[in-house]
Amino acid sequence: MAHAFEAPRSSAAPAAALDSPAIREARLDLAACFRMAARLGLAEGICNHFSVVLPGHPELFLVNPYGLAFAEVTASSLLICDFDGHVRFGQGRPEATAFYIHAQLHRLNPRATAAFHTHMPNATALCMLEGQPFAWAGQTALKFFGRIAVDEDYNGLALDNAEGERIARAAGDKDIVLLKNHGPLVLGPSVAEAWDDLYYLERAAEVQLKAMASGRPLKRVTAEAAHAACRQMQDGAAESARLHLDSLRRQLQRSEPDFAS
Repeated sequence: MAHAFEAPRSSAAPAAALDSPAIREARLDLAACFRMAARLGLAEGICNHFSVVLPGHPELFLVNPYGLAFAEVTASSLLICDFDGHVRFGQGRPEATAFYIHAQLHRLNPRATAAFHTHMPNATALCMLEGQPFAWAGQTALKFFGRIAVDEDYNGLALDNAEGERIARAAGDKDIVLLKNHGPLVLGPSVAEAWDDLYYLERAAEVQLKAMASGRPLKRVTAEAAHAACRQMQDGAAESARLHLDSLRRQLQRSEPDFAS
């Protein structure tokens, strides 16, 4: 299902210019997200992709290379690409849809510092249903009330800039895009906030599907209560997300320390 992107090489910037303490931290954060996503069953083969704009270089982004499963990603294996398709640093090339989706997301949505796309099972299952994916019946789901865009226009694989641009524009000013017949896309101002939303999005989808499977009517929350709960959860969200990601890195340092290599 994955397609290699034939990315041209570029030597426009020396390797030393693409390294800094902030960039090394971004690599560690992103690698930790890949590893924990694999541990939690959120990955799909060698498909799916996470990216983040390179600190200090708004025209570049970090993304996973084609051919590695999430469980194999390390901080040093992440590629640095530009929006024109050049691999500026790293070994390998991105998966084709990773480039066409993420380059356009970062280019057209400057607020989308991080962009995570998976076919994680429960959120993807909601993308296969007619109508609005969430019923707003569980507290965890309320974290996303008013923050979701639903893209109804499935056009097959994103294998050109036009489809990447269409998806980027479908996001509008929302943090989550649920691509119908496809899967979820999470945008965030930091790796930590994108991870936090990705994790809780899957948990919210899981419990809704369990409740729906009971065959009993769902007890929905009013729009007013849902909006208020979402605002409560957004207060201090950046700090909570950072603590969440720090906990991932501690766990991985004990069990999979090679993620940081």
